[in-house]
Parts: sequence; C-alpha cells; structure tokens
Amino acid sequence: MRRILVAGKGSYIGTRIGTFCRENGMPCDVCELDVRGNGWRGADLTGYDSVVLVAGIAHRRETEENAHLYYEVNRDLAYDVARASKAAGVPHFVMLSTMSVYGMDEGVITPETEPDPRTHYGRSKREGERLVGSLADGSFSVAVLRPPMVYGPGCKGNFNALVTFAQRSPVFPLVDNRRSAIYVDNLCAFILLCVANR
Repeated sequence: MRRILVAGKGSYIGTRIGTFCRENGMPCDVCELDVRGNGWRGADLTGYDSVVLVAGIAHRRETEENAHLYYEVNRDLAYDVARASKAAGVPHFVMLSTMSVYGMDEGVITPETEPDPRTHYGRSKREGERLVGSLADGSFSVAVLRPPMVYGPGCKGNFNALVTFAQRSPVFPLVDNRRSAIYVDNLCAFILLCVANR
C-alpha cells in the first residue's frame, strides 16, 4: 500500500485526494498534515512514499500589505516542506503550482511557453518551483504540476462563482472570457499517477 502525505490539511484538493482513493478502491493510505504555523516542523515524515504539497495562498485580492504572505507560503513554506521531506527520506515530492506562472491573459500554453508571472501569486509560485526543484537528485524526485482553475462539488474557487452568476443573472453579457479548467477528480487521478510513477 502506497503511503501519501498531503501537506495542506483541510484543503479542497488535499481532502479530495483521500476521498478519491477511497471511492475508487485505490490501495493508498492518505494522511493530511496541517502546515499552518510552525507546529508541523516537528512532524515525523518518515515512511511516506510521497508528499503532496497542496497548501498555498490564492483567491485573495493582492495588496502591498499582503504581498509578503504569498512568498512566505507559496515559496518559503513549499521549500521548507520539501527540504523536511527529503531529510526524512521521502523519495518523491509533488508540488501543486499554477498556470499563473505563465502570466498570460490569452493564448495557448505549449511546451515552449516560458513562465512570465505578473502577480505576487504567480511569482511566488514560480520562485517556489525553482527552490523545490533545486532539491531533486537521484534519491529525491520532484514533480511540479501547474493546473488551471479547479472545479467540482463543494469547490470554493472562481469556477463556482462564475456558475452561480450564470445561473442567477437574467442577462448574460457577451464577453470573450475563455478559461481553462480541470475537474477535481481528474486532477486527483493525475496526481496519483505522478505518485505511482514518481
């Protein structure tokens, strides 16, 4: 049985990973770790096959006053959790990042598209990717996933706000606002493929 530690207890995607495994009879033992504050630093991370970092700051209006939080969580915390995982002998680390690292308002992302983040959210995630990636070696593999907007039952993100608006508004403006999105269970299935194949 594969042992997976989800760093980001109570998060939408993290909680759904465990539910997805149970609902689909997957042989996984999924535990969650609360990484708010410093209490997690004493946690025993040994014995896990993979750590999946889903914790992060998003869906907030960015201001100069809260800019530092993006870097403290999306960059520094990501690096600290990855370093602790590596030090504990965990062989594999998955970091959930974001398509925001590309900084694009329109167009199509291809394998040749270079990251060019334009927000604190995108920049902090990109800096976190670099730091976490620097830890990769022969005994510690790293996967960085950049999902688009995630939707599904109980999701609190932007997708549900758009759906609610569309359902309640008597008129709908003619706006060209195409967005990429992924269903939460499809994302969970992909995360588990990453875990299985390291």
